[in-house]
Amino acid sequence: MSPSTLEQLLTERSTPGSLYEKLPGDRVQCYACAHRCRIPEGQRGICKVRYNRNGTLMVPRYYVGALAADPIEKKPFFHALPGSKALSFGMLGCDYHCDFCQNWINSQALRNPASEAEGAYPQDVRADALVEAALDNHCQVITSTYNEPLITSEWAVEIFQIARRKKLLTSYVSNGNATPEVLDFLKPWVDLYKVDLKCFNDQTYRHSIGGTLAPVLDTIQRLKALGIWLEIVTLVIPGMNDSEKELTDIAKFIASVSKDIPWHVTAFHPDYKRLGGESTSPQTLNLSWNIGKAAGLRYVYSGNLPGQVGTTENTVCPQCEKTLIERNGYKVLRNHLGTDGLCPSCSTPIPGVWKVPDRF
Repeated sequence: MSPSTLEQLLTERSTPGSLYEKLPGDRVQCYACAHRCRIPEGQRGICKVRYNRNGTLMVPRYYVGALAADPIEKKPFFHALPGSKALSFGMLGCDYHCDFCQNWINSQALRNPASEAEGAYPQDVRADALVEAALDNHCQVITSTYNEPLITSEWAVEIFQIARRKKLLTSYVSNGNATPEVLDFLKPWVDLYKVDLKCFNDQTYRHSIGGTLAPVLDTIQRLKALGIWLEIVTLVIPGMNDSEKELTDIAKFIASVSKDIPWHVTAFHPDYKRLGGESTSPQTLNLSWNIGKAAGLRYVYSGNLPGQVGTTENTVCPQCEKTLIERNGYKVLRNHLGTDGLCPSCSTPIPGVWKVPDRF
């Protein structure tokens, strides 16, 4: 299925959005991501998902491009309901075009005809049916992921409003290219937010990713100020962002926002347009972990190479150094941390979301 055909199918599933402003001449300005596209009538934004129909911004709903019940550790959230499951739903499209994307089949479906051969295709579903699927699969969390959730935030909120009534936590797995407007829109409905801080070089963002660094840094600071639980991931890519200086800059920035933000440094495997690239070594992940700790971060995780020497997936008390949650890959082997979030040995509070909030 060609990208143009996918666009037509998504158009059939679109309804008016709310994250935009009308401009003269039937133009609209979108606020779903930091591109802030000014879209002429009949055209689409950079994401190729949100489009202008007669001066109204239209947003796809009522479908998924991917659906799975995953361990929450796969998102990855390590400080939220450990050992629970998250119903993960994904859409098609993205406001970035990363040449190293690990989820390119969905995220780049509207740009890359090769996605058809890999099975990118929208499947009809209603918001209440997604929530029921989460409950049927014994999930405690529902997550918008696989592509960029910001560009279909109106649809996510429709799902999350139902999910909240069913006592589910809600979460975003995002590139962080947000605006203050979209974060304010999401604040009442999103419990957990994972940001990909892909590098700390604006030129790399411009050339390899399709954005700029500043909005992502602003998103991280705003999410912390809004009180939404935040974890950060950096996919460490050899030759792109794996220098000691760049990793140090990332770690120091996160620490400047809060030393309690978990930082996940994960391994790259050759994919999409970097098939000839080099995989990340355990030694590089170990270096990243040490850099994070040296910057003062209390919770650093070097993951997705389980069992390799030098990688660390366990949650350890920063005060008494007791291992609180022991993991292997996405599996929790032992969890000594109660729902009060206190270290059982020294009563140090461990930040996170360890139980369903009392608001339910």
